[in-house]
Amino acid sequence: MNDDEAPPPAPSPAGAAAAGDELMQFPMDFPIKVMGKRVDNFADEVVAVVLAHAPGFDPATLEMRASRNGNYLSLTATIRAESRPQLDALYRELSSHPLVKVVL
Repeated sequence: MNDDEAPPPAPSPAGAAAAGDELMQFPMDFPIKVMGKRVDNFADEVVAVVLAHAPGFDPATLEMRASRNGNYLSLTATIRAESRPQLDALYRELSSHPLVKVVL
């Protein structure tokens, strides 16, 4: 680049989002980790939300791990993700659920 040439324009936020989507090839298996207080219906509530967004999810494949003191439960649901909007909607609903503390 010469001193006379302008630098290339910075990517727009929309362009950045599109570039990130290129890294994800749909459909794909996608693990979602959900953490919350260890209460009786936590896993059932999470599975219900996951199934609403990924009807093909098999609840028998849900991985569960209790915290060291047994107060919290970590769940990992690996879904067959079909699109970025599907994942976004699933993350939004899980994140807003009253029993859920963290979604990764």
